[in-house]
Amino acid sequence: MTAPQEASPSDADNVERHPCPRCTAEPGSPCRSRSGAVAGTYHTGRFTKVPRLAKLLRVPTPADRGPGQPWRPGTPVPPALAPDTPSADIRIGYARCSTLTQELQSQLDALAKHGIPRDKVFSEKISTRVRVRPQFEAALALARQIKAHAPHCRVIFTVYEMKRLGRDAAELTALADHLTAHGLVLEMLAGPLPGMYDPSGPGRLLFAFFAAMAETERENIRESTLEGLDAAARKGKHGGRPPVITDDMLHTVLRRRANGESVEEIQPDLIIPTGKRKGQAPSVASIYRALAEHEKKEAYPEAVEAAHADFANLQDANDIPRPRRARIRRPDDRVTAEEADLRRRLQAQVLQSTETE
Repeated sequence: MTAPQEASPSDADNVERHPCPRCTAEPGSPCRSRSGAVAGTYHTGRFTKVPRLAKLLRVPTPADRGPGQPWRPGTPVPPALAPDTPSADIRIGYARCSTLTQELQSQLDALAKHGIPRDKVFSEKISTRVRVRPQFEAALALARQIKAHAPHCRVIFTVYEMKRLGRDAAELTALADHLTAHGLVLEMLAGPLPGMYDPSGPGRLLFAFFAAMAETERENIRESTLEGLDAAARKGKHGGRPPVITDDMLHTVLRRRANGESVEEIQPDLIIPTGKRKGQAPSVASIYRALAEHEKKEAYPEAVEAAHADFANLQDANDIPRPRRARIRRPDDRVTAEEADLRRRLQAQVLQSTETE
């Protein structure tokens, strides 16, 4: 059975481009339940119209659509425009720095100098370790809305440099997929790759590079997981997340972070159920470690599964790589036939090189 997965904003937008044959929801609106609320999942006859989602058993409605809340019609899909409609460039700016001690004004000045009005620049002081970045999501939402209402215009998502977008290949690849799905253009003003990148034009090379980065990271995760499982097996232990953060605790952290709370605000409400620290709250560092491991598994689940499968095959074949035991020779040890042959060949090479000189 195919496990249900959380629908991304791009998946939801693609589904909502079609009317629902079951609840008669118009394009641009989520599905409606019989009680008049936003349905928790999209109806099958609707999401199967999207080829990428056609084989799934169910597609949950994203949290930003308000599942369970009273249903309201969304923004209708705009009608197609004549091909001779004049086009224009519309830029949406985004600026970010990680901590309160870092300076944000230089990014704002660069975006303003590039001709982006202040009301179209979104900025925030927040770490990329925080999964939910409100201003970043707001900037993408505005870019999507403008593109939906003005498809003849080129909507450009502008940042000062690449590292303002995300901290790893998984986030950059997800962003590239999102921009491609909505026909948005990425522009970077500085850094190692300044310029404008249109996913439908020459800029697709950059997005291919993002995909290659993601593939490399998948392989690194697979190898590191395999090494960790091997090291744990030698000690008679099982690999996995430290038991101080249970699955229930992790789900609580993920749910509350999705609602905008920080790890520091959530940490005092968590209680360790077992072990030496039973009854105490876990450290903030432990929560961040569990979140980082969860994000890796969510970003590249196939890499972790491949590592576990490879390790199981190695165990079945009794072929787990082991370091060879070092042998220390003593002066009175007898020379083996193999060592004697190696000595003769080395001496012959030395004599040959001496005669050549």
